[in-house]
Order: sequence, then structure tokens, then C-alpha cells
Amino acid sequence: MTQHQPSRKALHAIASLEAFKGVLALAALIGLLDLLHEDARALAMAWIGRFGLNPEGHYSSIVLHYAELLPNTDVTLLIQLGMAYALIRFVEAYGLWFDKVWGEYLGALSGAIYVPFELRHLIETPDWISAFVLLFNCLIVAYLVRVLMRKRSSNRNQYQS
Repeated sequence: MTQHQPSRKALHAIASLEAFKGVLALAALIGLLDLLHEDARALAMAWIGRFGLNPEGHYSSIVLHYAELLPNTDVTLLIQLGMAYALIRFVEAYGLWFDKVWGEYLGALSGAIYVPFELRHLIETPDWISAFVLLFNCLIVAYLVRVLMRKRSSNRNQYQS
């Protein structure tokens, strides 16, 4: 077993997660576009009621807030942002799957961008889901940075030999 096999399995797992996030982004985009022709607030209230959630609760309030914003959304911008996000996830997944250094940089950078927002959310709304998301993201970023540092050290050792 070589040194790179465990890291390749981990990189494949992270790549699969990123590809899954890209698919979810496309599905969410299609769902949002479909909602543009509906009364999104009424539909959100129906789902909140169906699942027995408190309409005044934190997550229900967020859903209702965005349901009210949806009819006034710039559809072109929504499509562009959704497609750009999905494309970044797919490009990152490709780079990680095929063990490309640029994929590891993209993964570390795109994951690290979310850390301050996740930390702020955890501070404002402390719960186990927020803590798990932050911890999971930090572990992925740390792992990718470690992979990059090992590659850099390995390359430096090759040139010195």
C-alpha cells in the first residue's frame, strides 16, 4: 500500500460530496424556478403545517422570509448564481477525484470561505447541527491543506535529491 492510497480514498469521498452538492444545487435551482409560478409563501406554510413545525421557529422563519422574497427575485441572476455554484462544485469534484493540485487548492479555498459564516451562525444560533457543519467543514479544509503541504514537501525533497 502506497502513501497516496488512503489520501486518494479520502479525496474521492470529498469529491463525491462536492459533486453531490452540485447536483443538489441544480435540483434546488430547478425547484426554485418551479416555485416562481406558485404562491411560495402559501406553499411554505402548507409544508410547515404538514411537518408540524412552529411557523415562528427559527428555520420556519427563514423559509417564510425567502418565500416572500422569491416572487421579486431576478430570475436571470438566480439562474446564473445557481449554475455558477454548481459548476464550481463539479469542477472541484473533478480536480479532487483526479488528484489535481488545483482541485485541492480550490477545495481548501472554497471550504475555508464558509468557515467565518458558519462560525458566526454557530455563535448566533448555537445548536448541534451548526457545530457539526462547522467541524466537518474545518476537518475537510484541514485535510486538504495537509495533502497540499505533503505534496509541496515531497516536491521540495525531489528537487533537493
